[in-house]
Amino acid sequence: MLKKIEHIGIAVKDLKKSNELFSKLFGKAFYKVENVESEHVSTSFFMLGESKIELLEASDPDSAIAKFIEKKGEGVHHIAYEVEDIQAEMKRLQAEGFELINKEPKKGADNKLICFLHPKSTNGVLVELCQEMIS
Repeated sequence: MLKKIEHIGIAVKDLKKSNELFSKLFGKAFYKVENVESEHVSTSFFMLGESKIELLEASDPDSAIAKFIEKKGEGVHHIAYEVEDIQAEMKRLQAEGFELINKEPKKGADNKLICFLHPKSTNGVLVELCQEMIS
């Protein structure tokens, strides 16, 4: 089951400038910057109450974020939901007819295992599933 919105991902062209902009908007600084090699992005995170905002800048011109910005411009890229058991949730959602972009979870930012659902099967919204990795 989906437990809660874990974060909202926003695609940006320039992470440094966007960190300054969103710091002013939120009245607080980001708490983390991280490079995610598997996704070819640099990210930063802001905490707003129990919600997080993730800014994503492409680190490779062939990355999904670079292609997204080229096609649609900067803006909301995905909504991520926290799950207890990502493998079970992937099986459940696939059985319900949702199309998975990746067949196995992979390491994402902020110590998470992640998987994406294709927007074709979710009314145009890119959905990310996130499970906290146990250290």
